[in-house]
Amino acid sequence: MTEDDRHSQTIAHVNDDFTQRIVAHAADARWLPSPQPGVERRMLDRVGREVGRATSIVRYAAGAGFHAHTHGGGEEILVLDGVFSDEDGDYPAGSYLRNPPGSTHTPFSRTGCTLFVKLWQFAAGDRQALRVDTGTAQWHPGLVPGLSVLPLHEHAGINTALVRWAPQTRFTSHVHPGGEEILVLDGLFRDEDGEYPQGSWLRNPRWSRHTPFTGTEGALIYVKVGHLGAALLVPAGA
Repeated sequence: MTEDDRHSQTIAHVNDDFTQRIVAHAADARWLPSPQPGVERRMLDRVGREVGRATSIVRYAAGAGFHAHTHGGGEEILVLDGVFSDEDGDYPAGSYLRNPPGSTHTPFSRTGCTLFVKLWQFAAGDRQALRVDTGTAQWHPGLVPGLSVLPLHEHAGINTALVRWAPQTRFTSHVHPGGEEILVLDGLFRDEDGEYPQGSWLRNPRWSRHTPFTGTEGALIYVKVGHLGAALLVPAGA
């Protein structure tokens, strides 16, 4: 067993102080093996070991997969590249999936894929299974010129969306009472505290304020708001 193998089996706490602002750049990523051969993880936040609240980037090698398993606390997936599959179908890059608490599937990838995955982050009453093809779904104008929004999911004040920023777009300074989480999917996202290229992950705590904008590149981001401090399902023993 390698040092990384041992580390991945014992790690239980990653960025688990949700009152702190966290910025994780792709260039600094450390990939760790999962218990399943051919599947690696870039851990972003985590409370618990193999059963716990977790946010990760997950990378499947070609032909890798898991046995059938149940998600006691639900699973949220955004396919970043490649094709992800389970017994119900194939999900190419841009697919957004929600597998509610108690759901079972057998995931795999024939050619390899990369996923953004959130586990145990469902509210108790959220039981909706969801499949969204963001390549064909309808975008809407945002709150300021240059913004386009593709809503993905809403429940109990927690909202998830993709947001496309045209070049040279600036949003007003604002506060997120329930916190905000961002994954930069393309381009270069900015605020007064820094620059965040593709693959950057940000978690801004409850009641934080910022003034986001873009330069000449524009940006595409995944955004979730309202979930930090929300009443979510909790794994037994957590």
